[in-house]
Amino acid sequence: MSAPVTPGLLILHGNQLEQLRATVFGWLRAHPLGALESETILVQSNGVAEWLKIALAEELTVCAATRIALPARFLWEAYRGMLGRERVPARSAFDKGPLTWRLMRLLPALLAEPVFAPLCHFLGDGDPERRLQLAQRLADLYDQYQVYRADWLQDWALGRDVLRDARGGAPALPDEQRWQAALWRAAIASVPEQQRDGGRVTIHQQFLDAVASGAAPMARLPRRVVLFGISALPYQTLEAVAALARHTQVVLAVPNPCQYYWGDIIEGRELLKAKHKRQRQRLGVDLSEVPLEQLHAQCHPLLASWGRQGRDFVRMLDEFDSANAGRFDNLRIDLFSEDAGEHLLGQVQAALRDMLPLDEHPHQAPDRLDRSIEFHIAHSVQREVEVLHDQLLTMLGGAGALRPRDVVVMVPDIDVFSAAIHAVFGQHKSGDARFIPFEIGDVKDRSVNPLLMALEWLLRLPQQRCRQSEVRDLLDVPALAARFGLAPDELATLAQWIEGAGVRWGLDQDHRAGLGLGQAGEQNGWMFGVRRMLLGYASGASFADIEPYQEVGGLDAAL
Repeated sequence: MSAPVTPGLLILHGNQLEQLRATVFGWLRAHPLGALESETILVQSNGVAEWLKIALAEELTVCAATRIALPARFLWEAYRGMLGRERVPARSAFDKGPLTWRLMRLLPALLAEPVFAPLCHFLGDGDPERRLQLAQRLADLYDQYQVYRADWLQDWALGRDVLRDARGGAPALPDEQRWQAALWRAAIASVPEQQRDGGRVTIHQQFLDAVASGAAPMARLPRRVVLFGISALPYQTLEAVAALARHTQVVLAVPNPCQYYWGDIIEGRELLKAKHKRQRQRLGVDLSEVPLEQLHAQCHPLLASWGRQGRDFVRMLDEFDSANAGRFDNLRIDLFSEDAGEHLLGQVQAALRDMLPLDEHPHQAPDRLDRSIEFHIAHSVQREVEVLHDQLLTMLGGAGALRPRDVVVMVPDIDVFSAAIHAVFGQHKSGDARFIPFEIGDVKDRSVNPLLMALEWLLRLPQQRCRQSEVRDLLDVPALAARFGLAPDELATLAQWIEGAGVRWGLDQDHRAGLGLGQAGEQNGWMFGVRRMLLGYASGASFADIEPYQEVGGLDAAL
């Protein structure tokens, strides 16, 4: 049975994801949607999405009719629902993909203009690959501007080459940066006139105006949206979410490390002073009046170094906090733990929660068996993952009830780690006691699909050094091995021959010359090794200063 769902904005703060999760799930259970409606949950990453799906299935028995998505994609759908599909296209002409090719086409014709002189240094040789690289970077830059600095793009579109700042000023663009504004105007002019107001900046403003005017949505909007575990959102997104709350129940479950207001403890606080502070001040002290050099005596050093992005997000949340939160007074909305911490990690979390300065920390040595915080030094990515695998085996084999589904591993760049993860975690089969099931989130198909990786490598062949390991990796791709009739057990034989023939890098002398390394000759190149193998098979005697590799023979020679 569905229950009434009151539109509004509810923001939940908590320092533990488990408490936030339990509260959100309790809210969903107490206020169910209709049987044919989908629950919409927005998260910050695919890893959190998978964790949430598993938790939702455990909590509610089944995870069905639930859509877990990223905020940007959902927001565009909300624009379409409010303004209509005729007004908002399925894809904007100024999205990163289409904009890349538009800039790729525009750049050569624009370089003759004096304002684009700074780009001539990079594009002067006319290399199309360099032009594509620049177009991709610029499209990504303008995509970020559309989210974070829409005011800049509005000024540039109107011919004002200025940069509005947080102090209300609008200094002129430096001469070496004026090409950015000119290029944005050129991109707008290259779009058909009826599509020029289809960018994210214009659509967003029209969405806000339509909601403020009390207009009815042109299509059906979801009755409820939950934003879970998101630690930072652009102001534009928060603005749209707050406006959407006029028609939809919006629940934000926000991880916040501290129960007190901590927006005033980081450098730059004078630019973004909060008019409304939802969280109270610690000990009643207004930290905005305390000099920065004295804040160490008032707050936790880790909290001060948490970063401006987290600080600004909490400040923006206070700005959009619902004034009519009384509608939801049956729910505790500040979900901060109260214990002092049973282990070292818990003590650190408690000190952050209470914003304790260092001189107020409990001075007690941790138990020698306390492994809640560990540091490991590894000499390579591969070794890091091996250490991780060993540590997980220890934890999963312990007396606790820890399961693989309870573990999320965070890394700074998953593309760097994905190959090592497959190599280490994939080496043990499901029947092995060392097997740990794993899933890699937030990774592009091209970085884990062997055939796509091989194709990408081959397309860059003229620029490759063609190291022995790289070409052997090509042969390990099942589709390539099948194309040349290589069986899995034959690959080991080939690898032994390649190593024995002395192959190291470079196809031949011409290939090395193309890399500017022609003086290295052909020794230890691929043709060098192949000639040694052929000579060893043909005669076994030296010829033309080539020493034969004599291991090739018999029926295996067809390899």
